Amino acid sequence: MSKLSEMSAVVIGASGGVGAALEAALIDEGSFAVVHGFARSRSGAQHLDLLSEGSIAAAAAHTANGPPPALVIVATGLLHTAEKGPEKAFRDLDLEWLAKVYAVNAIGPALVAKHFLPLTPRHGRVVFAALSARVGSISDNGLGGWHGYRASKAALNMLMRNCAIEEQRRNKRAIVVTLHPGTVDTALSRPFQGNVQPGRLFDTERAALQLLDVIEELKVSDSGKMFDFEGKEVAF
Repeated sequence: MSKLSEMSAVVIGASGGVGAALEAALIDEGSFAVVHGFARSRSGAQHLDLLSEGSIAAAAAHTANGPPPALVIVATGLLHTAEKGPEKAFRDLDLEWLAKVYAVNAIGPALVAKHFLPLTPRHGRVVFAALSARVGSISDNGLGGWHGYRASKAALNMLMRNCAIEEQRRNKRAIVVTLHPGTVDTALSRPFQGNVQPGRLFDTERAALQLLDVIEELKVSDSGKMFDFEGKEVAF
């Protein structure tokens, strides 16, 4: 089995709050030979736009030139923009907005899995993790609202469950999961932090380290599930 020092790690969304902190933490740990950080706002070989499968394929091709990835993290998400917030009622549903939210939150990560998982080894521990959200749990939904975000994260959870089943046919030690990072002090959560309980708003560095701790403890039997920042399973 190859050592981590002979492998690479990949962070998609490395210009965002959590993604940048994950990239920095992985580099600081020094466990991997290479840490690749990709983002829409970056240029050249580090550019990756989830809305463009061509750019995802190009980023994967760049990664393929070096050590194979043993860890791929998709740290992206779309909840709102300056012009558009999460829907509070069905009368607020909008075709273009729903399509964009699904493209970023569900379809994009699935396409990352399509292009990056074939680069991972066929033997040994491999982890593919995509950031989801507790509000994407159907069984935990008692409030409604945020229709596009909830539904797209639920779709992400299902796509990653399907991916986990398929990937274990290729590599029996592959682990594919979604992760709930909690409420992190980023632009995504900032308009909605008013009701966060004391001690439950995390800075990006703490959130990244918590997620990496959860990833480190994952077992093969965890593949296809969602876990929160404390390593507790979140029911779909």
